[in-house]
Amino acid sequence: MIYLPMRIVTVANRKTMKAFVNFPRDLYRDNPYWVPPMWGEERHAYNGKTNVMLRDNDYQLLLVYEQDNLLGRSLVYIDEKFNHYYSVSTGFFGAFECVNNKEAANLLLSASMLWLQERGMSSMRGPIHPIAESWGFLLKGYESMPVLMASYNPPYYHDLMESFGLKKVKDLFAYEADISTGYQVPERIGRFTELLLKSHPEFSVRRIDRKNLMRDAEHIWRITNTALSDNWGYVPVDEFVMKDMVRRLKVILDADAIWFVQDKGVPIGYALGFPDPNIIIQAIKGKLFPTGFLHLLLKKKHIRRYRLFGLGVLPQYHGLGLDVLLYKNLYDALSKKQFLLEANYILEDNWKIRNALEKLNLVRTKEYRVYEMRM
Repeated sequence: MIYLPMRIVTVANRKTMKAFVNFPRDLYRDNPYWVPPMWGEERHAYNGKTNVMLRDNDYQLLLVYEQDNLLGRSLVYIDEKFNHYYSVSTGFFGAFECVNNKEAANLLLSASMLWLQERGMSSMRGPIHPIAESWGFLLKGYESMPVLMASYNPPYYHDLMESFGLKKVKDLFAYEADISTGYQVPERIGRFTELLLKSHPEFSVRRIDRKNLMRDAEHIWRITNTALSDNWGYVPVDEFVMKDMVRRLKVILDADAIWFVQDKGVPIGYALGFPDPNIIIQAIKGKLFPTGFLHLLLKKKHIRRYRLFGLGVLPQYHGLGLDVLLYKNLYDALSKKQFLLEANYILEDNWKIRNALEKLNLVRTKEYRVYEMRM
């Protein structure tokens, strides 16, 4: 018998694109916590002509085969805005999926490194998935379904990364508050927020305005690009990316989950949450048709699991407790729904946010790890 070694194939036609997109379906077939993507969107997501995250960046889609058996996939890319913003030459990988085979993983990662080196990059970081907008491999919290735009993966991925030589560069945490198990905001928080508004009559709090959705989205965009500018790995978001995010989340928008704090009527901070549709997406197996869309519309009003996607306050207002004020209003508005709230992707060294969440009695439930290596 002639042994045919493993080989890398680049996605260059419909057949290889279909293999790339569909590979996770078989990999996670028997995993009760994995949530499929919306397949209709996923089939077009990796096209640089239409996807806002790839449109202005150089990228390559890779597959690894052993004879005719597909063993893994990965996306390697260069984020020009990131490199310009930080004055570095870092390349990225994402959409990584692989069977538990070190040779296959090494081939994918080696091909990714070579592709980046040929384009002048000096380090590789990942996984940062520019399509799913997820960061890191899940490290702790495997027996729980991920929220929308959060990663899920087999535990052995960490062994594959470390065996190749990738090292931890940053961990991210998720915190949870579950009313059904007795969670309550501490009484002192209520007293604090009442005193805050009484002593600062210039401050007010309001929900997002559905009738002026794009205007309020622009407020979030403006505040985010200022408030998060010093966060590790953050790059200012372009307006067209923000509008694409609004388009995708509009169908599940819940005004009770998005709050602004204002100074004399001008938004200076926000809490951005949304109902997590993953339990529905899993039930319809990622297919909107023929009946999935109707199922999503009928069931979304009954979702009790939420993701706190972002919370930002302009720097000149830090130290006043406006983040706690926003969270208290979010809590009060969602309490009637017996919510489970997951605050996700909290940087391990973001002590300000971590301390705030822990003082609010949220419990750390998940951890994610991002890797990097010099080339």
